Amino acid sequence: MRNLRLPLLLLIGSGLFGQTTGTLNPRVRRIVSEVSADRIAGTMKKLESFGTRGNFTDPGLPDRGIGAARRWIHDQFQAFSPKLEVSFDSYKVKKEGRIYKDVEIVNVIAILRGTTQPESRIIVSGHYDSLNIVLKPGAELRDFGDGVTDAMDNEKSAVANAPGASDNASGTAVVMELARVMSRYKFEKTIVFVAFAGEELGLVGSTLYADKAKKQNDRIEAVLNNDIVGNDNDGHGISQSRSVRVFSDDPADSPSRALARYVRACAQRYVPGFSADVVYRGDRFSRGGDHTPFVADGFAGIRFTTPAENLLAQHTGEDTFEKASAPYTASVARVNAAAAASLALAPPRPDVMREITTGINKGQKTPNLGRGKDRTDAVLRWTPGTPDGKPVSDLAGYSVVVRSTTAPYWDHEILVGNITEYTLTRLSIDDVILGVKAIDRDGNESPVSAYVALPYPRRPIELQ
Repeated sequence: MRNLRLPLLLLIGSGLFGQTTGTLNPRVRRIVSEVSADRIAGTMKKLESFGTRGNFTDPGLPDRGIGAARRWIHDQFQAFSPKLEVSFDSYKVKKEGRIYKDVEIVNVIAILRGTTQPESRIIVSGHYDSLNIVLKPGAELRDFGDGVTDAMDNEKSAVANAPGASDNASGTAVVMELARVMSRYKFEKTIVFVAFAGEELGLVGSTLYADKAKKQNDRIEAVLNNDIVGNDNDGHGISQSRSVRVFSDDPADSPSRALARYVRACAQRYVPGFSADVVYRGDRFSRGGDHTPFVADGFAGIRFTTPAENLLAQHTGEDTFEKASAPYTASVARVNAAAAASLALAPPRPDVMREITTGINKGQKTPNLGRGKDRTDAVLRWTPGTPDGKPVSDLAGYSVVVRSTTAPYWDHEILVGNITEYTLTRLSIDDVILGVKAIDRDGNESPVSAYVALPYPRRPIELQ
C-alpha cells in the first residue's frame, strides 16, 4: 500500500498530479490512418443503389431491396479476410405494432476472434435497413417520428425508394470499413462487426441479438453503435464537420458513461482536430438506437450521431448520397477505430466492488472504498480483472483517477504501479469521485471503474 500525504487541493496546485495524457499505441495509429474515405463513399453509394433496404421488400430480388443488400454486405465481409467468421443471424418475427405483417429479420455478422481474451467482446454496429415514410391519404405527420405507425401507409412505404444514405448506409459503411481494416490485425479481445436489420421497425434486430447475448451470458464489454453519421449539413445551411455526438445513458458513472469518456479520450489522442462530444442522455430526446437494447440488458453501449442531423431528409426519398459527406463519415470511422482497437488491446477493468459478508445487507455489493483508521483518508482497494479466469500476463499496473463530483471528466491521474490498494491521505471520499483503470506494458488502458455507491434495497418496516 502506498500513501499520498498531502491534501488534494495542494497537490492539484503543486502540479504533483499530472493531467491525463495517455500513450499513443503505434498499432492503433496505423489502424486509424488506414481508414479510407473513398472506400466509405463506395460503400454508401452501393447501399443506396439497392433503391430501398426496407424490411418488407422482397428478399429474393437480385439487385433491389433488403435481401440483395444483406447478401452484398455478407460477401464483402467474406472478401475482406479469411479471419472473419461471417454469418447471417436470422429471426422470424410475427406481426405486431410497426411490424404490419410477419417478416424475417436478418442481421449480418463478422467476428474477429481475440487471442488472449477471446470471451470479451467489443461490438461495432450500424443498421443497414432503410425507411421512406409514405403517409396515408389525408394523414399528417405532426412531428418527426410522431404517430408513424398510424399515419404511415405500410404497403406504399414498403416499396417506395428509401436510399437511406445517412440513415444508415453511413453507419453500415463505418462497420464495414473497420472490418476491412481491423481484420488485418490481431487483438486480445474479440471484435464483432454487426449490420443490424429491423431498426426502423423498433430496434428489432438488435433487441433479439442483445437478448440472446444476455441469455448466453456473453461478455460484451462495449457496443459502439453508428447511426446517422453520414452528413455534416443539417439542410438549413448549418455545417458541423469537426465533431460527432456520443450519447451515453445515465447515471454519471454508468458503464455506458465510462465508455463514452473512454471514446472521447481516444478521439483526442488519435484523431486530432475532430472531437467526440459526449451528450449526457441515452439517445436523442425521446428516441433510441441499436445500442439501447444492449444497455437495457446491462451492457455498456453508446451511439455516434452527427450534430448536423438532417431531419427534413431523414426517412424520405431525399436521404441521398448527394446530401452526404464521406470525409465526415470517415472521421467518425477513425474515432470508432481508435476506440475499438484500444478497447480490444486493453487489459480488463479492475473490480472495485466487494461483497458484504455480515449483517442485514449480507450478499450485497458495495464499493471497496474506505476512510482509513483515522476516518479522514480515502482508502481504495480493487481486484484485477481476470478474463476467462486467467490473470493478465502483461499487466503493468494501475492508475487512480480523480474528479470533482460536479466535473464531467476525470481531472487528474496518479500512476500507482502494480498494487491493489492505495491511500489518499486527508481526502474526504464525500467530496470527489474516484476510480481505477488498468494499464498494460504497451500503455493500453482499460476504461475506468468508478467507486459509486449502490442503493441498498429497501426493506419493509413491520409495525407492532
